[in-house]
Amino acid sequence: MKNFKKIPKFKNEKQEKEFWSKNDSVDYIDWSKARKNSLINFKNKDMNLQEIYRLAIDFGIKNDLRGEKEVKKILERKNKQYSKLTKEEKESFDKEKLSNPYMDSTIHFDSGNQIKKVMVGIDIDAGELLIAKELGVDAVIAHHPIGKGLSYLDDVMHLQADVLAMYGVPINVAESLMKIRISEVSRSVNPANHFKSPMAAQNLKMNFMNVHTPADNAVATFLKNLIEKKKPEYVSEIIELLEGVPEYKDAKKYGLGPTLFAGNKENRAGKIAVTEITGGTEGSPEIYEKMANAGVGTIIAMHQSEKHREAAEKAHINVVIAGHISSDNIGVNLFLDELEKKGIKIMTCSGLTRVSRVKK
Repeated sequence: MKNFKKIPKFKNEKQEKEFWSKNDSVDYIDWSKARKNSLINFKNKDMNLQEIYRLAIDFGIKNDLRGEKEVKKILERKNKQYSKLTKEEKESFDKEKLSNPYMDSTIHFDSGNQIKKVMVGIDIDAGELLIAKELGVDAVIAHHPIGKGLSYLDDVMHLQADVLAMYGVPINVAESLMKIRISEVSRSVNPANHFKSPMAAQNLKMNFMNVHTPADNAVATFLKNLIEKKKPEYVSEIIELLEGVPEYKDAKKYGLGPTLFAGNKENRAGKIAVTEITGGTEGSPEIYEKMANAGVGTIIAMHQSEKHREAAEKAHINVVIAGHISSDNIGVNLFLDELEKKGIKIMTCSGLTRVSRVKK
């Protein structure tokens, strides 16, 4: 981990400009503190892709349901494990894991150029990259994993076991069931052509990255806070509450609003769990019985397979599907708010509708 250069509290603009004239290119500046201590219009300072990437990871940690302290403990453990590897093992170890707890989110091509305008979408392929090149944007940001991010999708699923434990499922049970599902996901993504889109970005010299779990963490925390604040008693009240969120309201116009997959709208919700929003993809269908035993009455999910729905119904758990792409929109928009605050211009594509929550 780099030691950040200390940012002084500036007394006047002259002092600040003098500081930046000497340190503007230093890559170990603590940029978040720099902007906080700035007296001039620092928010409009261009960023590079590494800074946007680090902003995304830090944003994900801040919004992680497990809490920042727990995530940092996980990274510390990873660093200790790395220190015990042999020289040969260290050579093949992906060192990004030492500072990034969300390996499904990463940089796919970085030109090193400064970035003023980004194009952001839920799913990005060569077509969107070509459009971005034609429109003259500086970088493309996808939500769903591609490239190395997709190959590491299973790596972030351990998060689900910790979240289940938060709602009362014994951690040993949650981990045991998740390990089976994680192995399934690992095998399912293995045959994919992971190099397709990253190579297209490389050929086009287009800055390219994706932000998956950090954005999913944001929408999970957003929904958890909303539920805890409004305290809906009935399942119907959960659906009504979700329909008031701009992204879900917009999805409803297309027949894709929040809906009930299992249970009854007139059922009382009981303990409401936000367990199927973040952590890669769907967990094990066997977990619903354990959740019911832990006192969970209703779960809010992005999406759910028929196999999982039947298992939840059998366990007498109400399932409210908030919506997949609409939930992705919330998480990505919350992250884009952070970019907007930095003065980055944003263009959307591929299923993303911009909703800004930045106070003007």
